[in-house]
Amino acid sequence: MKSLQDYTIVVRPDDNSTFAAYVPAIAGCHAWGATPDEARAELVNVFEMIQEEYLEAGKPLPRDVELVIANAS
Repeated sequence: MKSLQDYTIVVRPDDNSTFAAYVPAIAGCHAWGATPDEARAELVNVFEMIQEEYLEAGKPLPRDVELVIANAS
């Protein structure tokens, strides 16, 4: 069974002085917090709920994605 450590996690500042954390490979796997650490901690809870939903449906979790970070020119 895959764990959150098997996925790329993105943490970024959000518009309202909070932080968003998400797993690009898994739709709906995102969370917010007042700090980057709080956002990541909430993401653990969200991932566990999604993992349970996939398990109950008999579906494997999606594969991780490779991110490309680029600046617009």
